[in-house]
Amino acid sequence: MTLNFENESDRQFGFDPEKIASAVCRAALEAVRCPYEAEVSLLITDGEQIREMNRTYRGIDRETDVLSFPLQEYDAPGSFERFEDPEIQSDAFDPDSGELLLGDIVICADRVASQAREYGHSEKREFAFLVAHSMLHLTGYDHMEAEEREVMEDMQRKIMDMVQIPRDFQNPV
Repeated sequence: MTLNFENESDRQFGFDPEKIASAVCRAALEAVRCPYEAEVSLLITDGEQIREMNRTYRGIDRETDVLSFPLQEYDAPGSFERFEDPEIQSDAFDPDSGELLLGDIVICADRVASQAREYGHSEKREFAFLVAHSMLHLTGYDHMEAEEREVMEDMQRKIMDMVQIPRDFQNPV
């Protein structure tokens, strides 16, 4: 798996965000049973930049915690069968690495900190959760309907368990 990682924010985390992101991405790919090596880009930015991106790409003029930009379409969440079609393969896979191009994740560093405080857990946990959430979007999952939301929440818990980063209400560091 290739993770193209960039931190444009000024925030210093008490953990290695690239290492955590890589572990969560790998766990997410395992959880959804992705049969391919994959490539993901992750950008950490500030509130102003993510607000601008949210306005530009979604028409929503407010800051958000995470944005997901999937490059692929799926017949069903986590269904990779369509990538066996040679016509789809030419656009879905990097010609040099052979990896499935999943898309981009943008995380707001300011929101990682504020939401960690709000939810009473560590910034590491909040960051990992946002990566897991976004990886599910990049593999076709959504949470617009109640049934979809339940499935996605179960998958998020599974990924967080896999990377052994549980909710920690006692130590919100």
